[in-house]
Amino acid sequence: MGARERPGLRLGGFEFSLPELGGAFGDFGTLAPFVVGLITVCGLSPAGLLITLGAANVATGLVFRLPLPIQPMKVLGAMAIAEAWSPDKVYTAGLAMGGVWLVLGAGGLMGRIGRWTPASVVRGIQVALGLSLVIQGGRWIAGEWWLGLSAVVLILLCRLTRHVPGSLAAVGLGLVVLAVRGELMGLAGLGISFPEFSPPDLSLVWPGFRDGGLAQIPLTITNSVIATAVLLRRWFPERPVSERKLSLSVGLLNAVLPLLGGMPVCHGAGGLAARYHFGARTGGANVMEGTLELAAGLLFSATIAALLVLFPMPVLGAMMLLVGMELAKLGRELRADWSLAPALATVAGTLAVNMAVGFGAGLVVHYLLFPGPRARHPRFARLKETGE
Repeated sequence: MGARERPGLRLGGFEFSLPELGGAFGDFGTLAPFVVGLITVCGLSPAGLLITLGAANVATGLVFRLPLPIQPMKVLGAMAIAEAWSPDKVYTAGLAMGGVWLVLGAGGLMGRIGRWTPASVVRGIQVALGLSLVIQGGRWIAGEWWLGLSAVVLILLCRLTRHVPGSLAAVGLGLVVLAVRGELMGLAGLGISFPEFSPPDLSLVWPGFRDGGLAQIPLTITNSVIATAVLLRRWFPERPVSERKLSLSVGLLNAVLPLLGGMPVCHGAGGLAARYHFGARTGGANVMEGTLELAAGLLFSATIAALLVLFPMPVLGAMMLLVGMELAKLGRELRADWSLAPALATVAGTLAVNMAVGFGAGLVVHYLLFPGPRARHPRFARLKETGE
């Protein structure tokens, strides 16, 4: 859909329209479960989490002028929820990760890692992430398959029209289901809330880094920085963002947000694919989402927290499944030659163990097949430059 066909307000390179708003909700399926878990299991303040998330979205949209997603650090967040970390441990671990990414970005190390990561491994990461989202989405749909399939059909039907973004229709379906079940009754109403300052507990720096941060680093390198930079070069070649800038962005966000009750965050190829898939093309998506999150945190934090807990998981699963399929389709661009082997090793290692193992397996296979100068063959260089 061209820019002229998208009705809405345009201001200085920002678009404020239904497609942009739909794109802003595109990664709701991956964001919501972590927000729910961190609030209900770990005890993070709904106001602090929502307000800092909103501020991060607005700032990122204004700075990069792109629909660059703000997402939870998945490994760290999953560990925190699984082990029921205290809020202080979550905040301190986030601050520690902020320091890691500021050092990597400021020192230029992230750029070097990006230059020496083969394109086939990046594609493997994207395919593996897409398949992981498909698998997780399928699990959530299985709980109430009729509802999940209904959401899939609704989203696909919305692709036939430019007037109704699929993600917003899916969210609307979830709210209708809650209303029919009577689960919207008795929710808290309007109430002003503000984030509170959360000083770091230095005694928790190492435990948080050890229990979640170390495993998070490879995922952030691959998914949040390298793969995201490649997708940005692919879809927005006129506004490329380097690996160094993405690393510094992750570092700055995590150096500030946890101090005000925010969760550890990063960017992400999956979230970017979701936003693009559902219509976001400018930083207007971030500004609109962030404004809604700020309002929700300031005025309706208790209500939003309750809604997230009640929201039907099969609907979120449908959104996640379709986004995962879109991301996994990037694997079609891999050629059926020896350069395919590193991608397959990356996918196999990721699905069998985790993304850190997949990343390492892909690198090993690539540099065994293309030792020395051949490691930077023309196909690799072209892929890194253009994202194609």
